[in-house]
Amino acid sequence: VHLAESGGGLVQAGDSLRLSCVLSGDTFSHYAIGWFRQPPGKEREFVASINWSGYETRYGDSVKGRFTVSRDNVENTGYLQMSSLKSDDTAVYFCAAAEWGLSSDYGPHYAHWGQGTQVTVPS
Repeated sequence: VHLAESGGGLVQAGDSLRLSCVLSGDTFSHYAIGWFRQPPGKEREFVASINWSGYETRYGDSVKGRFTVSRDNVENTGYLQMSSLKSDDTAVYFCAAAEWGLSSDYGPHYAHWGQGTQVTVPS
């Protein structure tokens, strides 16, 4: 299984950005997708997750109401729509995949990880 994130970049506070995560090497709909981020000098933290069907989603407290997680099981792609971005959102964003389709906010639940994409929001 291989995960590839894209869509990161440098944006201004208040802007929006959409990250994508493409899974290859297996059937996408068999996997839950999680999004995590690692701010500079800090530990990795949970951002959002979505189960295999898309009917169950979870969000970290710091992004609730601003970020939306979704997926397209036909396109084998997960998405993280980020709005009202703040400087505190600056981080490397990772997508992760867990077999059996159950979502979680616990990092070790996910066996497969992408390389990450940088999101920078200057203060």
